Amino acid sequence: MRYAWRVCSVTSLGLVLIGIAGSTLNVALPSVVRHFRAGPFESGWILLSFLLVNTATLVFFGRVADLVGRREVYLAGFALFTAASLLAGFAPGVWFLVAMRVVQAVGAAMILANGTVIITDAFPPDRLSQGMGVYIGTLSVAQLAGPTLGGLIAETAGWQWIFWVNVPAGIVALAWGAMTLRRMPRGPRQPVDALGNALVFAALSALLLALSEAGSAGLTAPVVIAGAAVFAVLAPVIVLVERRAAHPVLDPRLFGGRLLACANLASFCNAMARASLILLAALYFQAARGVDAFTAGLGVLPVPVGMALASPVTGALGRRVSPYALAVGGALMSAAGLAALALTAGAGTPYWAIGVGLFVAGCGSGAFLTGNTTHVMQALPGGSLGVVNGFRLMVMNVGVVLSVGLALSVLAASVGPSLGAQVYAGTLSELSPVGVERLMDGFARAYTVLCGVALLGAALSALARSRD
Repeated sequence: MRYAWRVCSVTSLGLVLIGIAGSTLNVALPSVVRHFRAGPFESGWILLSFLLVNTATLVFFGRVADLVGRREVYLAGFALFTAASLLAGFAPGVWFLVAMRVVQAVGAAMILANGTVIITDAFPPDRLSQGMGVYIGTLSVAQLAGPTLGGLIAETAGWQWIFWVNVPAGIVALAWGAMTLRRMPRGPRQPVDALGNALVFAALSALLLALSEAGSAGLTAPVVIAGAAVFAVLAPVIVLVERRAAHPVLDPRLFGGRLLACANLASFCNAMARASLILLAALYFQAARGVDAFTAGLGVLPVPVGMALASPVTGALGRRVSPYALAVGGALMSAAGLAALALTAGAGTPYWAIGVGLFVAGCGSGAFLTGNTTHVMQALPGGSLGVVNGFRLMVMNVGVVLSVGLALSVLAASVGPSLGAQVYAGTLSELSPVGVERLMDGFARAYTVLCGVALLGAALSALARSRD
């Protein structure tokens, strides 16, 4: 078990690195937007470009790792992510920054596609839930430190250090991984499904473009209609192509059994429900309460605290309680927290009421992630763990991509283009009573939509408990 826990420390460090990189930027986004004088479209793509590219390449790098070795791909991901972080801090314009976020996303995909599989290989089946609980709990630690760190850096050192802080951490992670991870056997040589990857990337790009523009341009805007149409056309094409592919990037067999199908769909719903939670809360504190980025970072701490507490507890319970039962309970807790936030959205709501909703939602996310991930990995067929885990993460990331786009679109549709631009930049001041009412209504609607998605995830988790 000593080697297993050393492996867990390596993979956990990688998860912390990526988690902090994302959560710090969520809080510091208004500072970046003001520096580049970016509009809502560019602001959205600073976040969404990472999610899109990361989503589209997870399965690809899972397959590559199966072929050339997980250790090699995993360590290369650290190197690429670190280099992109260094260059992002020197960005002369917003689109160069978006480009570096794309490179970061590729490196992160190489790390994420292999971290869970490396842990699964290192731990015996009866101890896997414990290792997974610690692994997922470290993401909560990253989210715990990230908002506060992001707010502090943005207010003191400047937004560039949001990216530069990743450089020394990435170097340490690369060195520790190289010293710890053993070389793993490679799988049989198989071709990569280039056509499938290209189609998935194009379909997700079109869908995301439609979502990101819907709030500001309207549902009838040509770009929104075109994006939705491209996605609608490509979706059935992907199904047909992947059914005929010898080694598909999206293996239809993954949807054949109820357990894996429902578990992955539940993971998709839970990712949608939780992904925008910290972003919406940070925007709320800065736009509605008028606080700075550092104070907003402190305000969202109940979410990662809840996740950090729930993840290891759920991992310990996984040996005695069905992980899927824990996943159902976690999804219901997430829904309860989001419902509380929707009901209490208001400019004068006391912080303790908001904090309770954030904490409950965080606990639910931690419980769900640990329970769901453990049972999905235990149910995986042997031989292609990298591909199947990459698919699992891709499904989750699709939920994240849609969540950010959907939540921001719902918010922007409620407040209008001019007010929406001020929300992104955190520069609201002296709002009229009507403006305040529109803003609060937008936050309430966004949380209500996410609550409904969380409830759907709970129902799917319940179905996933039954085997074929």
